Formats: sequence, structure tokens, C-alpha cells
Amino acid sequence: MTSTSNPRDLQAQLEALTTEAFRPELADIDRLPTLDIARLMNGEDATVPTAVAERLPEIAAAIDAVAERMARGGRLVYAGAGTAGRLGVLDASECPPTFNTDPSQVVGVIAGGPEAMVTSVEGAEDSADLARADLDGLGVGPVDTVVGVSASGRTPYAIGAVEHARARGALTIGLACNADSALAAAAEHGIEIVVGPELLTGSTRLKAGTAQKLVLNMLSTITMIRLGKTYGNLMVDVRASNDKLRARSRRIVALATGAQDDEIERALAATDGEVKNAILTILAEVDGPTAGRLLEEAGGHLRAALAAATMK
Repeated sequence: MTSTSNPRDLQAQLEALTTEAFRPELADIDRLPTLDIARLMNGEDATVPTAVAERLPEIAAAIDAVAERMARGGRLVYAGAGTAGRLGVLDASECPPTFNTDPSQVVGVIAGGPEAMVTSVEGAEDSADLARADLDGLGVGPVDTVVGVSASGRTPYAIGAVEHARARGALTIGLACNADSALAAAAEHGIEIVVGPELLTGSTRLKAGTAQKLVLNMLSTITMIRLGKTYGNLMVDVRASNDKLRARSRRIVALATGAQDDEIERALAATDGEVKNAILTILAEVDGPTAGRLLEEAGGHLRAALAAATMK
């Protein structure tokens, strides 16, 4: 059901939020020289990593829970409205080229649908029903994870997504930028990054948006590390499907193995351009099919496949 809060009630709710607080000391910011405004803004932004650092234990616990579900075939779904929704869609869209994930594995849903990525969709963020419909369209279930993202922590779309996902047995995470938020309370894992009032009153695309981006980077990246999508700090789960990726693939294999160009080319040719497999053929001195089998048996984890190969 769409929210029917009267304007005065909503105004009172917003005034109580740290992210909406007015800062009288900045009331004349528009009269300052551009360099001074830039310094102020940069100083504000510098406080965000510290706020994130205070919540690292909660972030790590959430990541371990996500990785456990995704290892069983689950999906990671971000749900939010406005800036928060766009950041979720952005993070999801970057996983396939970075980690060679299927586009259905990490998904972003935004209140109002794809149109809302570039324009405001009237009333969409106020609808918990819309969130439920979006998740039902994905068939969210027990092995999936749904991350509700909302700077205020009170957005009905994000809360509705988390509540519905939890009722369906999915793992739930609530990412907000205010303390004691309804969103964090609704989720199994509540993460509240309190960055304080914005440079421009209520403009949560600033510090709050930066904080959300940092946390979403951690959720997806470290989850993929836990799932074996990397070898050390190398993105080994890429496939050489165009000229740029072929060049990157050769460099990754070289960094991982120290092999010469001709050996790298043979390994990539023998493994149909699969970087992980090519590294394994070189380091374990096995052929392409054997590398594929070892990786499959190791659940895609290159270190585990290498260990298994050296024991045989």
C-alpha cells in the first residue's frame, strides 16, 4: 500500500533525521569562493571512511552470510529508491564484467523501474507493495539475499522489500545512514553508517551516497573474493572475449604465474580463454580438461584446485 502520511507528519519525521539536519554555519556557503566551497566539501567527504570503519564488524558478518547463500546458488538483490536504488543498480551491473558473474546473480531493483534510473518516478519510493511485486517478479526465495538501501532508513520501498524478502526466507540486510532506523530494524543484518548532516541540507546523494557506495563495494567485492572469484588480488574469473579482455587476461596469467608470453598463449588457447584454467595448467602442469575438472571439484576456487593438484 502506498504511504498516506500527511505532510506535517512526514516533515516531523524528516526533521528528526540526522541526514536531514540543517547546518546554520553553512547558511552563507553560496557566497564563498569556489575553492573554499570545494575545500569544505572535500573535508566533509573525508569523514565518510571513518564512519564506515565503525561498522566493519557488522559489514563483515553480513558478507559472510551473503557468501554462504550465494555458494548455494543464491542471488544478491539490491532494492532502493532514488540515489540509493541507482547505486544498487550500478553495483549489480558492474559484477558481470568484473567477476564474470551471470547477470541474474547480482541484481538491482529500483522503485519505479528502469525509468527511475534517469528521472523521478512519482510516489514509487512510498510503495511497499511495489517492492513486493518487484521481488516476486524475481522469485526471491530462501537462498537469496535482499539488501534494502535507504539513506533515511525510513523509505517504504526499501523497508517493504526487506520485510517481504524476510517473509520469503531470504537473508536480509538493511543499509541506512541514520541511527535506530526502521530499515535496519527490519533486517537480520542492520548496517547504519551515520555520516551526519549534509553540506546541502537533505542532499543525501553526497556523504550518505558515498557511504552507501563504499559499503556496496565491500558487499559485492568481498563476497566474490569469498566465492573464489579472485586469486590474491587478481581478477581471475574473467574470460577473454574481446581484444581488451584478451590483453588483460594475458597480464593476469603473467602476474599469477611468471610465465613467458608463448606459454601464456598456449595455456589460454588450451582453456578457451578461461584465465583461472590457464593459470592452473601452468602452475599445476596439467592439461586444459584436467584444469577444468579440478576447478569444478574445488567449487571454482583456484587455490583449492592447486592444492588438490599438488597432492596427486
